[in-house]
Amino acid sequence: MTRCAVIGAGLMGHGIAQVLAGAGATVSVHDPVPEALASTRERVAANLAALDQDTSVAENLLLCDTLEEAVSEADWVFEAAPERLELKQELFERIERAAPASAILASNSSVIRISEIAARVSTPERTVGTHWWNPPYLVPLVEVVQGERTSPDTVQRTMTFLEDLGKTPVHVRRDVPGFVGNRLQHALWRQAFELVDQGVCGPEDVDTVVKASFGRRMPVLGPM
Repeated sequence: MTRCAVIGAGLMGHGIAQVLAGAGATVSVHDPVPEALASTRERVAANLAALDQDTSVAENLLLCDTLEEAVSEADWVFEAAPERLELKQELFERIERAAPASAILASNSSVIRISEIAARVSTPERTVGTHWWNPPYLVPLVEVVQGERTSPDTVQRTMTFLEDLGKTPVHVRRDVPGFVGNRLQHALWRQAFELVDQGVCGPEDVDTVVKASFGRRMPVLGPM
C-alpha cells in the first residue's frame, strides 16, 4: 500500500490528504497548529458528506504531532505550507532528513519555483512541484513542475502516480514562477481590470462577457 505524508492541514493540505486517502493510500498528516491538525478529519468528512461520499475515509487519516513522525515511512511527501519561501526551504530540509531516501518530495506551491524551494536539500533530483488546484478533491488538474535539478524519473513517477489517483497532470518543463495556469489567469485578470479602468465597460459586464461566451466552451475547447 502506498504511504503518503501531507505537511500542512490547511485549505489545500486537508483536500490533498482527502484525495490520497480516498484512493486507498495510507496518509499521515502533520500541521504545527494543533487546532488545524485536530480538525482535519472533521473537515475532510464534511467535504465527503457534501459530495454524498463515504465519510469513513476521514477516519483513515493518521494525525501526527511531528513532521518527522509523519514522513518517516512515506513513499510520497506533499508539502502544503503557506507560501513563504524561507518556511518551505526549512521544511524541505527537515523532510529530507526524516523521510526515506527513496521518497519523492513534492511542494504544492502555486507560484514559487521548486528550484528555489529545494535549493538547500542535498537530493534535489527527487524534488518536484505539484500544484494542486483548489479544491483538490474537485479540480482535476495538477501541474507537475520540473525543477532545474529534478530528475526525469521523478517527473514520470509523479505523473503516473497522479494519473492513478484520477487527476489530470500536466508536465511543466520549465520552472517559472506561476507555472502555466496562474499565468493564464493573471493575463485575463490584467486585461479585465484595464477594460474597467479605461471605462470600456463595468465590472459586471466583464463577468457577463466571460460567463456567457467563451467561458462556456473553455471546458471542452482550450485556447490552443
